[in-house]
Amino acid sequence: MDTPQPTAEEMQARVLHRDGLMLVIDKPAGIAVHRGPKGGPNLEASFDALRYGLPRPPVLAHRLDRDTSGCLVLGRHRKATASLGLLFKHGKIGKTYWAVVEGGPAEDEGEIDIPLGRLNAERGWWQKPDPNGLPSKSRWSVLGRNNGLSWLALEPLTGRTHQLRVHCAAMGFPIVGDNIYGNGPRFGEPSLHLHAREIVVPLSRNKPPVRVIAPVPAHLQERLRTCGWNGEDVVMPEMASSEP
Repeated sequence: MDTPQPTAEEMQARVLHRDGLMLVIDKPAGIAVHRGPKGGPNLEASFDALRYGLPRPPVLAHRLDRDTSGCLVLGRHRKATASLGLLFKHGKIGKTYWAVVEGGPAEDEGEIDIPLGRLNAERGWWQKPDPNGLPSKSRWSVLGRNNGLSWLALEPLTGRTHQLRVHCAAMGFPIVGDNIYGNGPRFGEPSLHLHAREIVVPLSRNKPPVRVIAPVPAHLQERLRTCGWNGEDVVMPEMASSEP
């Protein structure tokens, strides 16, 4: 899946939440968040369309893999980005991913505790289970099963690179379409079936956390329906209108 550089209108249509401190956008699959060494489309290059009256574009508060879709948090100014960075660093932000995996766990819920380390210097960000690596924990629950597939809700309790992908593969149920750790093809379908479904951000001590849900992208829908997803519509949250 290769996604072209988003236009200003396409970026604005992907805003799920906006307030004075942050934006949450629905990242499309198939596009990197950063500009890579070889160039090519990347989300950051389109952030200027998301200033909404502020002097500078928003900044990434975290990252998602190129082929992962869903909730991506941006800080709207320097102080906000620093605050969000601390919340992510200390595990204060709730993240729930939806994945379709091959096979699936025998139980209906559980936790994966497998330390991760870098695969090797040549492979950059690629990871592997490593008893001497960094502590890495993920929680999972089964939302549906059918036809040799399982629909999981995954919650990364730590924030390692590729954590959910490596953990699922190490447990024997790789994510559908994962062409690094699973059985996905190098090119073509199926693409990675991993979606950042929900994010919960406790921005203010005096207000409830901001909870944002990203709609299911088209490339996940067929296999999710196979596993029992009913195709419910997601009601988009209201945009805050009191801030620029």
